[in-house]
Amino acid sequence: METGLVERARNGDVDAFDALIAHRVEAMLRTAMAIIGDPDEAREATQESLLTIWKELPKLRIDDRFDAWAGRILVNRCRLALKRRGRRASHEVPIERSRQSDSPTTAGPAEHFDRREPLERAFEQLEPDDRVLLVLHHLEGLQVAQIAARLEIPVGTVKSRLFSARRALERALEAES
Repeated sequence: METGLVERARNGDVDAFDALIAHRVEAMLRTAMAIIGDPDEAREATQESLLTIWKELPKLRIDDRFDAWAGRILVNRCRLALKRRGRRASHEVPIERSRQSDSPTTAGPAEHFDRREPLERAFEQLEPDDRVLLVLHHLEGLQVAQIAARLEIPVGTVKSRLFSARRALERALEAES
């Protein structure tokens, strides 16, 4: 972690802040998109998060906690965006399509699309907090302890909520098929 950059940014160095967030912005936007589902709202939530991070950075006491702290700000902004919207967000889950081969057992693009669409609809049915957990764990690849730190909740709570979120997604997928 670039603790020197965090300290310089905390002291008002804009260049240090730019360097600190430069390689994080894409992941932040991807997370916001996965939670919110709308590109414009995801960009807005990310932008609002960056402004909040800049303004609140002097209050960050432990430099090594920057990523968890910034991630928590982003997740909270995404939750606010969903609440402001007043309805469940549409969502596009990025699923990598496999390459089509000459093999007759390989599914073509149409089959992949057909499998993807129910997953997207099922994800739309989830509560925002369930989406957040699934996105952080499965899309962003965070470990349970990292999610707990980011959301400031106990590890056991993350485990049980992640289990419940997976079950909710399974039920929604069953309803879609």
